[in-house]
Amino acid sequence: MKLHSRLYGLSLAVLIAATPALAQEKGGLDETGPYNPVAGWYKPPINGWDQPVISVVVDNPNRIIIGAGDQSVTQPNAPIIDMDGNVRKERSTTSTKPAAEKTHAHQLMVLDGTGKTIETWSQWDARIDQPHSIYISPYDPERHVWVVNRMGHEILKFTNDGKKLVQVLGERNVQASDKTHFAQPAGIAFLPDGSFLVADGYVNSRIVRFDKAGKYVNEWGTKGSGPGQFNLVHAVTIDPQGRIYAADRRNNRVQVFDKDGKFIEEWPNIRSVTKLIVTNDNAIYLASADGNNRMAKFDLNGKLLTYWGVTGSEPGRFDNPHQFAVDAQGNLFIADAWNNRLQKFTPKPNADKSRLMTTEYVPKK
Repeated sequence: MKLHSRLYGLSLAVLIAATPALAQEKGGLDETGPYNPVAGWYKPPINGWDQPVISVVVDNPNRIIIGAGDQSVTQPNAPIIDMDGNVRKERSTTSTKPAAEKTHAHQLMVLDGTGKTIETWSQWDARIDQPHSIYISPYDPERHVWVVNRMGHEILKFTNDGKKLVQVLGERNVQASDKTHFAQPAGIAFLPDGSFLVADGYVNSRIVRFDKAGKYVNEWGTKGSGPGQFNLVHAVTIDPQGRIYAADRRNNRVQVFDKDGKFIEEWPNIRSVTKLIVTNDNAIYLASADGNNRMAKFDLNGKLLTYWGVTGSEPGRFDNPHQFAVDAQGNLFIADAWNNRLQKFTPKPNADKSRLMTTEYVPKK
């Protein structure tokens, strides 16, 4: 008995000595992971902002381009935000408005590094139905701005300053599934040769490849839950081996394909993936919405490495993280759709760097 007790005491002492980090850390639920949220950072162009912010792309750390839905999709009790970034005590109480009261104002905006709105591309308000996602090709020296106009069934390409519309794919308000039309497209991914993939997404359930001039090349995918089928293909991204990863949102999974669209595997039980990117540390970061409201990091074999995020409207919490982007300084921007805001997160000084999102992987030409 005495020997057993001594061994038990020794084992316990060794265990405690081997886990000093656990012994020192107390409390906390890791709600914002390795980041600090910047409370009140988003400063909309009007007082009483009540439109969902649904898309974001970083041109540079002092130029962040965002897209907003109109008030017809504002959620019940969503925050109302003033130009100083403060949330009003009163909240939006209706989720829809009569057609005569819809506002297509403030569809595309540019923020500076402090969150202040410095440009509103109001000249395109009547042209855009819903700026579902926004992109800048890393291979484009002119840094054109691509907007997926979901409800208009189009993809629009603008000059970087927003003054000119230089290319249109699809036909406005015409929904179809052929080489020149879309049906509520959702996302884009660019390839080094200038070609690109479109997640055509809400109705057609397919991925379409175009060459750098916007000419149709091929496509794959049908509606369903089997391998290579989709139920809302919401986003796509590409890894260093040329594999293509698709956010199969309503099937709650990620699907992996080779460069020609041949099915490789699926990663199941990943709820409502809205956006995913391959990062420069050979990982995938994604946003999980619809109940989870979290960010998650996986390795390229589908192993979960870390995650963080909880539901709510307080700073750092989410309600439908719809798109995200990271700048060269490591700041993370998340379009927190149903909270009517773009959130900015800065790395914690003592953050585990393996949990921080790096910039998006860009293959060499």
